[in-house]
Amino acid sequence: MIGLTIESIAVGDSAQITRGVSAADIAGFVDAVGDYNPVHADREYAAGTIFKEPIAPGIWTAGLVSAVIGTLLPGPGAIYVSQDLKFLKPVKFGDSVSARVEVVEVNREKNRIRLRTVCTNQCAEDVLTGEAVVMPSRTAINYVRPVDAMGPLALWMLQPLAWMAQGASIMGMLGLSALATATPVLPARPHSK
Repeated sequence: MIGLTIESIAVGDSAQITRGVSAADIAGFVDAVGDYNPVHADREYAAGTIFKEPIAPGIWTAGLVSAVIGTLLPGPGAIYVSQDLKFLKPVKFGDSVSARVEVVEVNREKNRIRLRTVCTNQCAEDVLTGEAVVMPSRTAINYVRPVDAMGPLALWMLQPLAWMAQGASIMGMLGLSALATATPVLPARPHSK
């Protein structure tokens, strides 16, 4: 990932990512932030709402905009200053959401860019719109995530070691558990008459 500086950014520049909406992603997000609103996970409850089925939290969808800003435009090192959001349509499990940002203003003196932000679903319907103000990094950043640097082959080769470590940990816990519940056997004492 390359973090752009203000000198490398012009009005009209844009970037986009697309992500499928899975129940697992939403469950992980809900657990991470503690938003246990039943409209996000309880089919029975959601069936009684205007949506008729569970929907993704709006902030999950807005997080896709953050992903574009933090990885593509301006990229690594960018700092959010502000974000306006308008939620237009629900995002449902199984949808495909594209988040797009476009530079509408560049302020080199303040090191700020203003971005138009929009998320659309697989039917090309806007589900979220807004505007963000962002500070690009002052220095160009070429960031490689540690996992990406290892490459898929290295991860594949390390997986058996992870399984062995998990297995050893489980065996250790089972052994300690067995010791804790075991009844000690005492040696027989000679009987005195």
